[in-house]
Formats: sequence, structure tokens, C-alpha cells
Amino acid sequence: MSPSASEPSAVAEAAGGELDESAESGSSPDGAEPELDAAAAEEVGDNRADLLAQLDTVTAERDDYLDQLQRQRAEFQNYRKRVEAERRQQVYAGVSRLVESLLPVLDGCDAATAQGHSEVTAVGQSLMVALGKAGLERIDAVGEPFDPTQHEAVTIEQAPAAPAPDEGADASDLEEAASGAAMPSDADAPAHADGAPQVVTAELRSGFRFDGRVLRAAMVKVRTG
Repeated sequence: MSPSASEPSAVAEAAGGELDESAESGSSPDGAEPELDAAAAEEVGDNRADLLAQLDTVTAERDDYLDQLQRQRAEFQNYRKRVEAERRQQVYAGVSRLVESLLPVLDGCDAATAQGHSEVTAVGQSLMVALGKAGLERIDAVGEPFDPTQHEAVTIEQAPAAPAPDEGADASDLEEAASGAAMPSDADAPAHADGAPQVVTAELRSGFRFDGRVLRAAMVKVRTG
């Protein structure tokens, strides 16, 4: 064989040996591939850490925005309730003032009816019905226990004390003593001074409640005992 024919086979054998050594070592001849894999893994780890940090930041911002939204919602609900309560109070105050301004008309109708002017009775009754639908009602007075929150005592009378039987006193003397004991006392006399019950005996001016609240106390006479 000529030297030119054996030269390619020798070159192929040499190249095959180098390839086998490279395959056995698992890397390129210059050893660059393992270094690239380590750098890529480090870069992936850094990216993962950055993404986790960003996720934590976004989560914290979300929680903060949610907390602010919940607080604002609660504040708005409280504001709406407060405005509604103020509106109802303003409406009540306006209607109450209007009803109170009409009480003298009712007083005039009551006074005219008491003097025998029956033609005014229907007017007073109609006005009372209309105001009653708005929440006005009369305060019961005559025969009721005295209540300082609803009644205004003008005079306080002492109940006549039963005189002890006297053999020398006749029926006329006992009657005069009873009438003298029933004379009105000072209006400033303390109520329940001796623990005796107090009862309203007469009404001088009607009292009224509006929507369950005392709008005007009734002026009354009170008997103690």
C-alpha cells in the first residue's frame, strides 16, 4: 500500500480517539459547557428570588388597599346612617314646631266649646284628627295620679280630713269643717310631703304628646291625700 492511502485512516483513528475521550469525560475538550450550566442555574435562582420579592410586595400592597377600602366603606356607612338620623331629626323638629304652633288654636276651640259655642266643636275635632294622624295625642289628666313629667300643678289641695265624732257637733258643723279643710293651699307646697298620694282633680289647660314625647304639660289642680 502507498503512504497516501494509509494517511486518512490514521487521521480518522486519531479523531475517533479524541471523540471517545470527550464522550467519556461528558464535556467539551476545552471544558466550557459545565461553566455555562452553573451560570444559568445561578441566573435562574436570582430571577426566582426577584419574582418572590415582587410577589411579596404586590401582596402587601393588595392587603393595604383592601384594608383602606374596608375602612372607607365602614366610614361611608356610618356617614350615611348619621345623615339619615339628622334628616329624620330635622323633619321631626319641623313638624313638632308646626304642631306646637297650632296648640293655641286647639285651646281656643276647647274654650269656645266649654262656653257653649257648639259650632266651633267640629273645627276643633277636625283639627285634632288631622294632627293626631301626624302623632299628636292628648295627655290624660283628670283622675290620673299626678306625674310631674306630664302634669304642671297650678294648685295643690289637701283632702278633707275626717273629723272625730263629737257629741256636741251636729251635721252642719261637720260640713263646715270639711269645706274649710278643702281650701286650696300654696302652689309651692312640696309634693308628697307626708307620703300621701296625689291625684289630678281638674284640668286648666290640655297637655299634649307628640310622637310619644311630651310636647306641652297639662296645667292641673292636684289633691293630696
